[in-house]
Order: sequence, then structure tokens, then C-alpha cells
Amino acid sequence: MIDFLFNTTLGFFILTLLKAFALLVPLLMCVAYLTYAERKVLGAMQMRKGPNVVGPFGLFQPFADAIKMLMKETIIPSGANPVLFLLAPMLTFGLAMIAWAVIPVNDGWAIADINVGVLYLFAISSLGVYGVIISGWASNSKYPFLGALRSAAQMVSYEVSMGFVMVCVLLCVGSLNLNKIVMAQQTIWFCIPLFPMFVIFFISTLAETNRAPFDIPEGESEIVAGFFLEYSAMAFALFFLGEYANMILMASMTTILFLGGWLPPFGIPTPSWMGPIWFILKDCVVLFFFLWTRATFPRYRYDQLMRLGWKVFLPFSLFYLVLVAGVLLAFGWLPHAA
Repeated sequence: MIDFLFNTTLGFFILTLLKAFALLVPLLMCVAYLTYAERKVLGAMQMRKGPNVVGPFGLFQPFADAIKMLMKETIIPSGANPVLFLLAPMLTFGLAMIAWAVIPVNDGWAIADINVGVLYLFAISSLGVYGVIISGWASNSKYPFLGALRSAAQMVSYEVSMGFVMVCVLLCVGSLNLNKIVMAQQTIWFCIPLFPMFVIFFISTLAETNRAPFDIPEGESEIVAGFFLEYSAMAFALFFLGEYANMILMASMTTILFLGGWLPPFGIPTPSWMGPIWFILKDCVVLFFFLWTRATFPRYRYDQLMRLGWKVFLPFSLFYLVLVAGVLLAFGWLPHAA
């Protein structure tokens, strides 16, 4: 059986499929319970209870929401393009899942441990803009279209500063492989020497995922609900799942790039099977900051959002990238490309 899985094309395909299921099924459960955690955390911060009726402590609320979405009718507006209208949420959700193919949760634990993992994530996150634009255009309504344009401009703008941050990390590692980026942090996590870039990256991930205080596409006072305004039932649920899967993805990228991935803090000796547990704990801390930020800061105006991205983050990240490259070159710390 082992020889069949590793030495035949069909066996390799089955093994890859099993790996994908082993990652995506827990991921979808995490997405469901991230919505529960968000409502509980926001409820505690705003002195209210949050979900507490469906099941013990409201734990079955995500399942109740899923059943409600499944039972509703998908309504397609009469003037909409039906093919593109239905394609957009599937594209958004599909890309959010596909990006996880290169994320390692332990040493060598990735569906595809490729040497250009960072470039792969860049490509997938850039394609995510298309789902947003297609949904706004295919709805044939001015408010979703305005929300789609806002979201696309926002995502493109903050990807630039995120790119400089990643290049800064890659300079310190000498590899585009995510596994090697984590292993390069055995001595010190990159969040310490690259702290300003760590802050920029975290704030950029908020903008990239359309989370508060950068949830401009969902500005209720101007454009009602943004690019998914005309969606209902499972089509809306796919956008919802895609957003929360992207939140977990961005938290995982933050963990890998700056928080040592599955490595224990302070070099605590732990067995190798503890790696995924450390990874999940760090993800949970980053996600808590996502939720804490939503409960704390008011929504930015669109001009404030763009000014922060283009006039603050972009020049500062470029300056810090040059500074890091200069320091590494001056002290002979530049690693060999791998």
C-alpha cells in the first residue's frame, strides 16, 4: 500500500487528496468557530453575552447559521449576469482554500512544500481581487459596484507594502520556502529585529481582508453592504467563509514570517508533535488582535485609508527595506540564496 501511494501517479494523487482533506476539513471547522469566537469576544468587550442559546454556551450557533444558509433560496437579480454572479463567490472561496496548499503547520507538514511558497501566496492573494470585482459588476447595481471598486483599490494598495515587508524577511532568510523561513527563526523571531515591519504587515493584513477599521467596502452609511449586497443564501455564505478563511491565512502568514511558526517561544524544549499546537496558539493570539482591533477602532474614511497606505506605509517600508539590506551587507550577514 505504501509503495502504491508513493510510487504511482494514482497513488500520489490519492495521497495529495487525503492531505488536502486533512487540512481543509479542520480549516472549515476553524472558520465556523472563528465566527463564534468573534461574536463572543465582541460581546465581552461591549458588555453583552453574544451567542448563548443554541447549544451549551451557544456552541452550536455556527451549525445553526450554516443550516439557515443552506435552506434559503439563492436569489439572482433580474438584471444580473447569472454565470458571473454565481462564479464570483465560488472564486473567492476557492482561492481562499487553494492558498493553504503551501502553509506548513509543522516541519515539512505542507500539502506542497515548494521552494517558491511566498510567490505562490502572492499570486493567489492577487487573484482574490477578481472575485470581488466580478461580484460587484455582475450584480448590475451601483452600490455593489462601488463597494467592489473600493475593495479592489484597497487590496491592491496594501499588497505593495506587504510585498516590501516580505522582501525584507526574505533578505534575512535567503529563501522563498516557507519552511526555511520558519527554521531561520530558531535563534530569534523576526518580530523583534523587524518590529516596524511586523506592525506594518499586521495592519496591512487588516486592510487586505477588509477587516475593521478598514472595512470600507461595507460602509453602511454610503454603500449599504458593499460588493456582496445582492447575494443571499449559500452564495453569501461562500463570501463569508472566504473572508474568515483569509483571516486565518493572514494570521498564519504573520506567524510564519514573524513569530517563528511552529517553533516554541524562548527555545523551550518540546517534542516535535507539539509544533502544530504552538502554531495554532500563535494563530489564535494574532486572530484575537484582529477581533480586538474591530472592537476598539472606528472605521477609517476612504481617503484616510489610501493616505495611510501610499503616503505612510509604502515609503516607510521601502526605507526600512533599504536599511535592512544595508545592515546585512555591511556586517556580512546576507545569507546565500537557497
